[in-house]
Amino acid sequence: MEEEKIVILINIAKDFSTVPSSRYKKDGPFSGQEFRNKFLEPHFKDPEANYLIKIILDGVEGYATSFLEESFGGLARIYGKERCLERLEFISLEDRLLVKEIKQYIEECDVE
Repeated sequence: MEEEKIVILINIAKDFSTVPSSRYKKDGPFSGQEFRNKFLEPHFKDPEANYLIKIILDGVEGYATSFLEESFGGLARIYGKERCLERLEFISLEDRLLVKEIKQYIEECDVE
């Protein structure tokens, strides 16, 4: 019997910012690096944890490619593509192509 997953809900607009910005913290507030460090990585540190992280993407003014790539591609570089795709679920009613774009950043990340 498969263990039931713990569902974590992250609404970027409400929990983080309606104006997510750049790639790195040094570039200013609300960066992809800050979002990844604060909201995603705590749920990935324990490899045995059984989390499903649902991320609501709607309600922001837009996403810079650098924000998305650093948040999700960066997470995949640290924790692996398969683990990210298994644990993350993206929700967007405003822009369905956004989900495809994010998954592409995860799948195409360069893991060393």
